Amino acid sequence: MTDVNKIKQLRQSTGAGFKDCSSALEESSGNLEKAAEILRIKGISKASKKMLREAKEGVIALSGDEKKISIIEVNCETDFVAKNDDFMIFVKELSELNNSVNSNIDILKNTNMKNKKSVDENLVSLIAKIGEKITIGRTKTFDYDGSKNFNYLHTIVKDNLSKLAVVVCLETKDSSNNLKIFGKQLSMHIAATNPLAIESKDIDQEIIIKETSLIAEELKKSGKPEDIVKKISLGKINKFKEENSLMSQPWVMEPKKKVKDILKELSIADLKIRDFYRLKIGE
Repeated sequence: MTDVNKIKQLRQSTGAGFKDCSSALEESSGNLEKAAEILRIKGISKASKKMLREAKEGVIALSGDEKKISIIEVNCETDFVAKNDDFMIFVKELSELNNSVNSNIDILKNTNMKNKKSVDENLVSLIAKIGEKITIGRTKTFDYDGSKNFNYLHTIVKDNLSKLAVVVCLETKDSSNNLKIFGKQLSMHIAATNPLAIESKDIDQEIIIKETSLIAEELKKSGKPEDIVKKISLGKINKFKEENSLMSQPWVMEPKKKVKDILKELSIADLKIRDFYRLKIGE
């Protein structure tokens, strides 16, 4: 007969179910360490099956400050798990570690967490405990000299965890309240408009080629002369670039003005939008 107190201890240390703990203790002749190892091995087996499933839910976490900040996405299968305490505790600690390793995923996965086990080992244990596929998704660190970072979280799950997050990096020596307000508002603007780049020239060429192809396909059926089609096509692609370039987008707080106009009105001589990143779960 397996000692009930040992089962309780094993459940607390591993998070596994009563039956699994009881079986592991019987298999290990009551040795807690061996039983935990048995459960970990079984957990890896369970986890590998779960990794075949889709994980489109989850949370995005931010860690850092004005000088250096990191954003990381952790996915799971259901929104229910995204709000699970064990999942959120794991993501919060993971986010801090990610900031310390500058979003290097390979280093991150092999970094030890507070329980002295690696991120990878903790991930496997969490998958076995919760029963869903959990993956580390997109991530980025902002650490530019002479720049300040601002952020915005939308649909907050808890603390620094949300469903949509934006980080924007402004290059300037200014530290006025106006700059802080602009940094926050610009982050909110990016959350709402989802620009592809700061300037139109920076939009990925593959995206432009794909959009041009879609426009050409659409205009083929119009029956218009070729020279007219070329003009329309050029107009449409220019409009696409304008709508998807941050600087030329209408300012969300005052749509009659563009982002570049607001930037000029601030009258901060050295102010420049250096970088930004927008992450939304499921996109």
